[in-house]
Amino acid sequence: MISQRSRYALKALIRLVRAGKGSSLSTRVIAEQEAIPVSFLEQIMLDLKRAGFVGSRRGKEGGYFIDRDPATLSLATVLRQIDGPVAPLPCLSKTAYRRCEDCPVERTCALRIVMGETYEAMLTVLEKRTLADAIARADLVCSEEGDFGPEVFAGAFI
Repeated sequence: MISQRSRYALKALIRLVRAGKGSSLSTRVIAEQEAIPVSFLEQIMLDLKRAGFVGSRRGKEGGYFIDRDPATLSLATVLRQIDGPVAPLPCLSKTAYRRCEDCPVERTCALRIVMGETYEAMLTVLEKRTLADAIARADLVCSEEGDFGPEVFAGAFI
């Protein structure tokens, strides 16, 4: 399960992508539109800015804007930036491998084998899917549903 912090980060990024290239939104506006506590979102936006995913502008038309091509920003990249390793066990992590202290033979560990299969399947999807993919898939559902606007389904496939 992803953290609430990652959910909010992804929702904010999707909202910025939907705003359009060059458009900026204030933290307050994003928070209202996505039902995110403003103070929590402010911290998340600073993390996203440090990671180079968003930029910011000052002034009347200021706020945050998407600073990466949404077609190249994978969900796995965002999750790792916000939460750290996405592996369910430290011995499976691709970015922060650590041997489990209670495992005498890693190669034959039943838990590692089963969790490894699950993790590989999940990771394949998370590394392949981008922000642009998530929005396109949500828009497809929206068009099939009829009356609902795309903002209703912004997080439908995340």
